[in-house]
Amino acid sequence: MIRRLLPHPLLALALLGIWLLLTQSISPGQILLGTAAALLATHAFAALFAGPPVRVHLRPVFKLAGLVAVDILRSNIAVAAIVLFRRRDRVADFINVPIVLQNRQAIACLALIVTATPGTLWVDFDRRRGILLLHVLDLVDEETWIRLIKDRYEALLMEIFER
Repeated sequence: MIRRLLPHPLLALALLGIWLLLTQSISPGQILLGTAAALLATHAFAALFAGPPVRVHLRPVFKLAGLVAVDILRSNIAVAAIVLFRRRDRVADFINVPIVLQNRQAIACLALIVTATPGTLWVDFDRRRGILLLHVLDLVDEETWIRLIKDRYEALLMEIFER
């Protein structure tokens, strides 16, 4: 019962303390407002909580980090070229990418990777069907993008997170 009302009591207390420090007041109104904000924030955190941490395999993490760094650098250059030189021959479009990842942390990592890479944007993910809707700024070949996401990112994320 108490966990439903206050899912993360230490987080709520810390948020209240930060609230009071930032407002530089311990008036009853600020305490009430800070408590309400802390309760809302802890409930939002509880709703977003992906479950207990899982064991990850570290070796593929370094490979994935290197690939993502290179891809972000390449994408920055490509997007800058499109914007600076106003290349009109480029086509922006949406594509559906079938995803087999089941682990919530792995899916969240894939969302971060795709969204952090300039020129791509995670639009929607249908968990039941396993379909990721992705927007691509420079779509030349849809199958190439699907292979890139599946072979380059999804495969490594499965190595990292799946047991």
